[in-house]
Amino acid sequence: MAYPVATTKWPSGSGAASPAFSGTFIPTVWSSKLLTKFYETTVLSDIANTDWEGEIQNYGDTVNIRSIPDVTIRDHQADQELVAERASAAVTQLIIDKGKYFYEIVDRVHRKQMDIDIVDLWSQDFAKKLAIAVDTDVLGNIVSGIVAANMGPNAGAKSGSINLGDASASPVVPLDVTNSPSAANDVDPVDLVLRLALTLDEQNVDDDTRWLVAPAWFIQKLKVAKELVDASMTGDAKSPVRNGRVGMIDRFTVYRSNLLTKDANNNYYIYAGHRAGLAFASQLSEFRIIDNAPETFGIIVQGLKVYGYKVVLGEAIAAAYCRPK
Repeated sequence: MAYPVATTKWPSGSGAASPAFSGTFIPTVWSSKLLTKFYETTVLSDIANTDWEGEIQNYGDTVNIRSIPDVTIRDHQADQELVAERASAAVTQLIIDKGKYFYEIVDRVHRKQMDIDIVDLWSQDFAKKLAIAVDTDVLGNIVSGIVAANMGPNAGAKSGSINLGDASASPVVPLDVTNSPSAANDVDPVDLVLRLALTLDEQNVDDDTRWLVAPAWFIQKLKVAKELVDASMTGDAKSPVRNGRVGMIDRFTVYRSNLLTKDANNNYYIYAGHRAGLAFASQLSEFRIIDNAPETFGIIVQGLKVYGYKVVLGEAIAAAYCRPK
């Protein structure tokens, strides 16, 4: 929109409106600085075990993951005949069976006349979007690999009394500081984190490399929870209300993700686990520029990511089914 021009000249009555060419010699300028583009935070590299990735980089589409066999401990009495057994363990397969790609064409004339390197900007954008697409896929599907004792209203391999929400009926409802519990499924957000920790404890999951992934609305409730306003709860110099981060809560490194999407009932899964529980491997990540687009005078820009993932230890991940309030 051009700068406005008065309908009559100064001084008053000295003439008609400004001539038609007024403003036509003011050029439109395109800035070489693009608007900042924000991306969802990806967490897969922090919560998954990628130890097997190197084994499939060059060939093959399947990794057979062996586990340590279980041995049986029996009572012993003098002179008794010993019972022998041959230890065995199941083999878990990690299959590389998924892929994401992009395919774009840039006309050579447009690229020549542009004052910015659009291909370089695209490559950065596509790389981030590929990572987001993979995270969304994984976080949306790992719930199917979690054992029954680590989710639901009767979670807990030992107690069976940990309420993590019922996906078929009533989710738990994390509260913020302005609400008081008024229903059976209302829960303090810190208490919910501790419930997830107890669920893993009852499965004898190691304390190291534990993680928790939650949507932004839940992280906000954690930051203002009365328990965390005291900085000593997280081990930080300042409380989350002051420094904006959650850090660690009860052995969990806490991550925020907007890729945990709500289901048809407007509810969310919050995941907690150990890095050994989820396996991920990427076999091929390729970005290329082909200097020949037969349909036009242009270049082809392509990207591909081939990967696979699996919950290999279903007892090492827990899930709470939640509704925001």
